[in-house]
Amino acid sequence: MFESLHYGTMISTNYRLMIKNEILGIIMITTNRLTIRPIEENDWTAIKEIWDDFKNTEFVIYDNYKDTSPESLQPRIAKWEEATRKGKEHMFFATCLKGETIGFTSMNIVAPSEYEIGYGYISKSQGHGFAKEALTAILDYMKELGATKIHAGTALKNTPSVALSKSLGFELTSTELIIFFKDDAGNDIYFEGGNFTKNLALESKIK
Repeated sequence: MFESLHYGTMISTNYRLMIKNEILGIIMITTNRLTIRPIEENDWTAIKEIWDDFKNTEFVIYDNYKDTSPESLQPRIAKWEEATRKGKEHMFFATCLKGETIGFTSMNIVAPSEYEIGYGYISKSQGHGFAKEALTAILDYMKELGATKIHAGTALKNTPSVALSKSLGFELTSTELIIFFKDDAGNDIYFEGGNFTKNLALESKIK
């Protein structure tokens, strides 16, 4: 099972020059502060921290439940690594700051040349603009790969995530009622989710 829509919170800042290198056939992306590389099996501990942090936020009701037990998470991240190395249908990237994995991004194909993005960052890294810096670089890379559209989903009440999406050039295309959890009385907790799209093909034509 691969990650798709992610309704977590992200923070933004200005993006600087991206330098892309190919090392032994593996894409490495370097921004002014970050290194973005394919996910590795041992990144599971960082993913655990990201998802455990998220469970303690007000936004937890806006995403599906994540099992962070080692017996569940380790094989899951191993599958992410394998999928990323096999091709471009399911790609998972680790965002690293001074060698420490602070976030991840997923790109899963949903139609020819169209992908759905998911992401997450550890709480201690938020508020410094790392998310926007990394996502801007990854979106540029996806454009180079020939992607034409990137889709993202977030709860409309999750204002930090909505703001990040808009700052990256995503536009709201539709809304839908979504349920992930029930309240203490067993009633469904509904929220309005926004579906956003970034048109990479249109940007390329404008440039």
